[in-house]
Amino acid sequence: MLNYKVVVFLIFAALLLAFNYVSAENKTLPLLSKVIYLDPGHGGADSGAYYKNIKESDLNLQISKKIMKALKEDGATVYLTRYDDYDLAVNHAYHRKRSDLSRRANVINKSGCDMYLSIHLNATTSETWYGAQVYYDSISPENEKIAKVFQEELARYLNTDRHYKNNNTKYMQHRINRPGVLLEVGFLSNPNERYLLQKASYQDKVAEVVRKAVVKYYQS
Repeated sequence: MLNYKVVVFLIFAALLLAFNYVSAENKTLPLLSKVIYLDPGHGGADSGAYYKNIKESDLNLQISKKIMKALKEDGATVYLTRYDDYDLAVNHAYHRKRSDLSRRANVINKSGCDMYLSIHLNATTSETWYGAQVYYDSISPENEKIAKVFQEELARYLNTDRHYKNNNTKYMQHRINRPGVLLEVGFLSNPNERYLLQKASYQDKVAEVVRKAVVKYYQS
């Protein structure tokens, strides 16, 4: 009788372990071990683009924090270059903007991250322009590949017909040796996008699209 109970217990234990293994396999973390650095553009005295009391720097940070949350849920380790309304410039720097951008680039480079994403909003003198767009610097051969994947996902989910573009003139991006791109996730100068970009639900949607793009890039 004792041996019978031992056999039954062992079978039950084996089944339980098998079930837990299958459950763990089903709950995949596609970005496990990946390190992503997010750069919420502007901050502090530099608000970036603005409309009345709406500052690009604030929206960049809000969206970046939502992207961070989405990526962490897929297993990534995520850092921000800033976590509040400030810049990274050395105090009393003569060229404060250049100091800020240089230090952001240095932080990203020293991290050895797998990917960086610089989050910005676009703006023009015309209210008609709209749509999210990706810019890449050719300093890294992976940057164009990342840009292509991201623009495809932005087009699929955020109703944009814009195309990703090469731009080697941006001070910070040209100094970053880690793979990554700059995302202009909408136009603050466009009334419709300006309205949407302030909504938490739309910011969540942007974050989800970015998450999908990161996963797609690494799976491809």
